Amino acid sequence: QVQLVESGGGLVQPGGSLRLSCAASGTIFSIYAMGWYRQTPGQQRELVAAITSGGSTNFADFVTGRYTTSRDNAKNTVSQQMNSLKPEDTAVYYCNAGRVRVWSGSPLRDYWGQGTQVTVSS
Repeated sequence: QVQLVESGGGLVQPGGSLRLSCAASGTIFSIYAMGWYRQTPGQQRELVAAITSGGSTNFADFVTGRYTTSRDNAKNTVSQQMNSLKPEDTAVYYCNAGRVRVWSGSPLRDYWGQGTQVTVSS
């Protein structure tokens, strides 16, 4: 079983910064993509940013250079530095590990963290 443990959420003032971290543990052969999604009440979960094992990145338009996402393939970790935060960034942020194999021939599966609350408010 694969588990994702997130840390780093909290309350920050507009214009402030937060850093989210996520570590995947368990029996892991490979993880194709790691990244972050976010969700607000009544809305669908949306992509924030994701990085493939080869280093390709995909960022949501609303990131607009404010966030930096990094990944350590050897440690199965992903981090996200969020700067210039706005009230509309308030959401639960979920770590995602996409297209995971627990052994070389296992089916691909996605895994999610439990979510961490980010609140941007004065």
